Amino acid sequence: MNVGIVGCGLIGHKRASSLGNNILKAVADVTLERAEKLASCYKDVKTFSDWKDLVELDDIDIVIVSTTNNWLAPITLKAVESGKHVLVEKPGACHFKELDPVIEAARKNRARVKVGFNLRCHPSLLKAREIIDSGILGKLMFIRGRYGHGGRPGYEKEWRSDPAVSGGGELIDQGVHLIDLSRWFLGDFPIVSGSVHTYFWDMPVEDNGFLHLETSSGNAAWLHVSCTEWKNMFSFEIYGEHGKLQVDGLGGSYGTERLAFYRMLPQMGPPETTIWEYPANDMSWKIEFEEFIKAIESNSEMQPGLKDARAALEIVSKIYEESKK
Repeated sequence: MNVGIVGCGLIGHKRASSLGNNILKAVADVTLERAEKLASCYKDVKTFSDWKDLVELDDIDIVIVSTTNNWLAPITLKAVESGKHVLVEKPGACHFKELDPVIEAARKNRARVKVGFNLRCHPSLLKAREIIDSGILGKLMFIRGRYGHGGRPGYEKEWRSDPAVSGGGELIDQGVHLIDLSRWFLGDFPIVSGSVHTYFWDMPVEDNGFLHLETSSGNAAWLHVSCTEWKNMFSFEIYGEHGKLQVDGLGGSYGTERLAFYRMLPQMGPPETTIWEYPANDMSWKIEFEEFIKAIESNSEMQPGLKDARAALEIVSKIYEESKK
């Protein structure tokens, strides 16, 4: 399929390198030099400074939207109205209500939309999903997740610190990943509580978010996201009747990706432990795009899709509203 990318920063480059046999035909960025830099890595790629020019191209089948949060929903909406399939980066919008017209337009135009929650495609989490689906862990009970980084000089002046552009701080940035993973394993969370705080960075958005989520049957997810973590970290623990799964690290500065399966024995005591390590380069972007193409070709359900993004953002919105009280 022919692909166009809107937003030619770091993520735009990652997306371009993960297309497999699909063909990059056009790129767009408000800074034309960035578009030209990405285009120069490939052959015969058109460049635009106005994303509308790319979206309206007749020879584009798929649009990848990798912009700042405030443009994710408007560009996706125009793309699906133009009959294009879309892979839009998480969180998909600044507010969940922005996604309602996108969902309707995608249905009306039979456009398929995948949201870039690429953590679902990390090997440790795919293996965790496989183990859970096998039933060996028994019924799931609760999840404990932590995700954080330490920022960098000038972090408080970047676009993520501007609520008009980002929609919020650390909760809408890394928090939606943990929310999405928790929903993937436990289901919907009608019971939501938590708070956000700005402890360190001098900015109008939060640098820490704390969440307690519950399903209608009482399964809980206890989550913490932070950009005052100082040492980048990822930890996601899934507890079942017969043991637990623990994912640590995502590669790079987050440390070697690792899955531990602590299987409870009949006599209890120390568990039977199995560990998988994944020291290879991050292939989640490539796997995610392959899943996207397969879902288009087979006309199967897109996961995670717009409704998943909406559900995650609705939880974010509830936490923000609760923190204002």
